[in-house]
Amino acid sequence: TAAAATFSKEITARMQLLGMTGGRFQVEVGPHESAEPQPHGLDQIEFRVTANPGQPLRPLAKVASGGELSRLSLAVQVACTADERRCMVFDEVDSGIGGAIAEVVGRQLRSLGSRGQVLCVTHLAQVASQGHHHLRVLKLTDGKTTRTTLTELSGQDRVQEVARMLAGSQV
Repeated sequence: TAAAATFSKEITARMQLLGMTGGRFQVEVGPHESAEPQPHGLDQIEFRVTANPGQPLRPLAKVASGGELSRLSLAVQVACTADERRCMVFDEVDSGIGGAIAEVVGRQLRSLGSRGQVLCVTHLAQVASQGHHHLRVLKLTDGKTTRTTLTELSGQDRVQEVARMLAGSQV
């Protein structure tokens, strides 16, 4: 119960940084329906969230949009890996965001990358520019088959790719 309260406060604080101003996260701990010990203990745990001020807390699985789930996932990963080294993969964790919030998400991912390996698929220049390394993924097709290429970018090539991400097809 004490850990749930601390965790709730930390995730709520991270939500504010990730553009969910006024949002709240709460871990509810209650007795399990059965009095018998369960594989995960005697407690029933539920994550409850509201992304908007003035809205009641509701079960995470029922109320969070894709973009909100992505940011909450990032908040939880950052909170849970403070001292651990691990490999994490984020596939478009920046879904549904842009601008200044995308930059904050990029900084959070960069921070995680200082403590472990982070692989992040993104279409946002604000996120890509924060990476320690930059790989460009291209899908090539001849109409019958599709293949994927991966190219490590550095120096001017990286600058050009970030500029392309910002500008679109013509830099």
